[in-house]
Amino acid sequence: MRYRLLPALVASSALRASAAPSASSDSAETYDYIVVGSGPGGGPLAAELARAGYSTLLIEAGGDEGDNPTYAEIPWFNEAANDELTRWDFWVKHSDDPEQDLKFAHTTWDTGDGTFYVGLDPPEHAKLLGIQYPRAAVLGGCAMHNAGVCSMPADDDWNIIVNKTGDTSWDAKNMRKYLMQIERNEYLPPGAPGHGYDGWLATSIQDSSWARNDSLPDPDEAADLVNRDLLELDDKADETSSFYSMVTHADARGMRASPNNYIRATLADPAGYPLTVKLHTLATRVLFDPATVGVDGVVPRAIGVEVMEGPSLYKADPKHVKGTKGPLKQFHAKREVIVSGGAFNSPQLLKLSGIGPRDELAKFNITLVKHLPGVGENLGDNYEGSILAMGSAPVETGLITLLFRTPNAPNKKRNIYTWCGAFSFEGFWPGFPTYHGPTQYSCAMVHLAPKSQAGSVRLVSADPQDKPEINFRFFEHGGKEDLAELVSAANILREAINAAGEPVAPLVEKHPCPGGKDEKCTDEAQAEFFKLQAYSHHATSTCAIGGDDDEMAVLDSKFRVRGVAGLRVVDASAFPVVPGAFPSCPTMMLSVKAAEDIIAEAKKQE
Repeated sequence: MRYRLLPALVASSALRASAAPSASSDSAETYDYIVVGSGPGGGPLAAELARAGYSTLLIEAGGDEGDNPTYAEIPWFNEAANDELTRWDFWVKHSDDPEQDLKFAHTTWDTGDGTFYVGLDPPEHAKLLGIQYPRAAVLGGCAMHNAGVCSMPADDDWNIIVNKTGDTSWDAKNMRKYLMQIERNEYLPPGAPGHGYDGWLATSIQDSSWARNDSLPDPDEAADLVNRDLLELDDKADETSSFYSMVTHADARGMRASPNNYIRATLADPAGYPLTVKLHTLATRVLFDPATVGVDGVVPRAIGVEVMEGPSLYKADPKHVKGTKGPLKQFHAKREVIVSGGAFNSPQLLKLSGIGPRDELAKFNITLVKHLPGVGENLGDNYEGSILAMGSAPVETGLITLLFRTPNAPNKKRNIYTWCGAFSFEGFWPGFPTYHGPTQYSCAMVHLAPKSQAGSVRLVSADPQDKPEINFRFFEHGGKEDLAELVSAANILREAINAAGEPVAPLVEKHPCPGGKDEKCTDEAQAEFFKLQAYSHHATSTCAIGGDDDEMAVLDSKFRVRGVAGLRVVDASAFPVVPGAFPSCPTMMLSVKAAEDIIAEAKKQE
């Protein structure tokens, strides 16, 4: 398959300079706080700090597409994720075995003639790119190009931080208040327990009137099942297998709700909150007080950031023009620098700034500020896969969401999140997804609580415009068990799909068992399929919170970078484990918790 590459934008002469000038700290702009990255971690945090009266600079490498219907309207999420206007392409690995990765059906190649080739039989001389992992460089971050699913982690995913650090503020019952703080619920009557109605993040559900179709055996029961609240407050929720509504961070009209809205509302508020946003600004390193670096007994202190100004400067941007650089500039922070670049870019920026594994930094002649071996390690993600079948007629239903426990799950907790409907979702590649025709039907699966977090984000150079090397090392630990759970889920869903009556039946499966399960499609064969074709898009945990006794811990429970003053990381990289099925809403909750912690600390110092 071939896909067009958007011709690169013509760069201005200023941006074509072969070498950027040295940044000068003279008359550098100064703020109380500097936040790098405007996604689910950094965006709400910056707005909260400014609303608390602290001058805050928010730095974003992309632009603002809040008024662009492709991003503002949730139904266009596939187009948003493919859009070169904001897309950053990371080409990742799934394992240390290059031959295994080359079996991924949607491996992508650069043909050299302005197109991508996607598949297993590339044309001669095509350059291997790898497995696409799109991110969004835009005000609001990846919450602007995702499908907007809003779900809660299992209680254990919050409580693990309590167990690691002793900080009881991370207790799952306490964390619920942050959902209530940010949520503006539009699908339940006012006063539903565990929900908020006055926040900046609209939540809604899809129309489920299709479930009252008189042709169903019990339309009232069916409607009740698919309308169950996915975000319900229930102590037994993590052990409950059930159908649910799919909650999205969007309003009832389908308009996306994200940090973009909150940032823009903060900027426009008549109160004149001291928030400054710098768009098209690439952070290149965190600045440290030179009197505190390399001095025995002195804790290094972050005092600002250096940036490169201009659009499409990062090489993950498909619009980047080779050799393009921008002028360097410095900003200073009186209080703190907060890195919120996400699971790929936060560890990269820390390493470029001298914080990370000693040997890796020495390899690129980066001056060591603090040896923290956990920076860029512990990369985790949900395993994802799907059953795809073709019916004899189009399936006339909406999306059906189900959370359930497979019989081989390691404990009583549910371990699969699935949604089924007339769509296809088989991973990511330029131009995804494939439309298989009007009778396509899929059950897409997200595996909860994966056992392996063996991935890494590592530098390839000291150039801040270069992308890091990203390897997820799927199934490195506990892989046999995780694959068995995916296969068990597929078998359960296959039985459900095949129970469909006329005129939809019979359905002919395309994968993981082409033609249907028979003697050729054993559990072992399905496990091999998922091992090679699983995909993901919920990267977390590369700057993980941990206890004082954990040498791989990067942050303490208040998001402070260990062994460094004036520096925190607030985004999905802070989670010690993958938080549930979808990290967007949990990261926004984490963000407002961080704001609460930071503001409380600032008040004590005043």
